Amino acid sequence: MPGVGAYAACMAGLHAVRGPEVIGRRLAGGRPVLGICVGMQVLFARGVEHGVETAGCDEWPGTVERLHAPVVPHMGWNTVEVPEGSQMFAGIADERFYFVHSYGVRSWELVTDGRTRAPLVTRTIHGDEQFVSAVENGPLWATQFHPEKSGDAGAALLRNWIATLR
Repeated sequence: MPGVGAYAACMAGLHAVRGPEVIGRRLAGGRPVLGICVGMQVLFARGVEHGVETAGCDEWPGTVERLHAPVVPHMGWNTVEVPEGSQMFAGIADERFYFVHSYGVRSWELVTDGRTRAPLVTRTIHGDEQFVSAVENGPLWATQFHPEKSGDAGAALLRNWIATLR
């Protein structure tokens, strides 16, 4: 999934190539999907950017909205709070990753029915605010940060994802 751009423009581009349907088919077949930055954001139900509300791919409930922090955009290196049992962060839970974004999922309370496993949610603090920085949900993984810009830690995360392709 793409890693740069605005929410509405990204969704328009995805719809033009039937992207949400392709993602759904891949996931239904248990095939891995990786979203990066705005590619993570569009996997949520909706985004609100510059006052415009746009429907997302709706793989997860939740709303992407502007961060409320003293400095926006959130740009630079930051740590992540990794949940126990994460494959995505295997061997790299104590590393820093590179972020560049002004929007994200600021609050996300998951309600499960007890029959399915809840996604593993990684969070990051920027200013006084916490936001979702990664989600690991079976074959669907996504990061708000850019692993491709995150040096050795990002390369290790991408290797962890590639290992799921086998």
